[in-house]
Amino acid sequence: MADNAVAVAGIWLRSFAAALPSVRRAHTDDQVRSWFQNIVVPGQETWVATVEESAVGMMVLDDAELDQLYVDPAWQGQGIGGRLVELAKQRRPAGMALWTFQVNEAAQHFYQRHGFVAAERTNGHRNEEDEPDVRYVWLPKKQEG
Repeated sequence: MADNAVAVAGIWLRSFAAALPSVRRAHTDDQVRSWFQNIVVPGQETWVATVEESAVGMMVLDDAELDQLYVDPAWQGQGIGGRLVELAKQRRPAGMALWTFQVNEAAQHFYQRHGFVAAERTNGHRNEEDEPDVRYVWLPKKQEG
C-alpha cells in the first residue's frame, strides 16, 4: 500500500504542475505525499493504472464522488483517463459527481466527452486553493424497456 501511495502522489504532483501551473497549491509536496499515504490510499477506493508495472494514472472514488483522476503527463492522450472513467462508471452505476477548476479547460472537455454535465460553478470559496471551480455530474442513461 505504501508503494501505491508514493506512486499515486507522484502522478498527482506531476499532473497538477503540468495542467494547472497558474493555480496556487494549498500544500507542499511533502504534505501531498503524506495525505495520499495516510488518508487517501488507506481510506478511499484508490485505483492505479499501470503499464509494464509502472504507475501511469490514478483515480480515487469517495462515495458518489470521483474525487481524483490524474494521468501522468507523459502518458496523457493514450486512453488511460477514459478507461479510468469507464471503471468509475462501473463502480458507481447510479451516477457520480466531481469538481474541477474552471481554468482547466482540458479537463472540462474530457469530462464532457465522457457524458458529464456541468451542474454548478463557484468562485472557489469551498476549495483550499480559492480557485473558481465547476461541479460536473454523470447520471446513467435510462434504459427503455
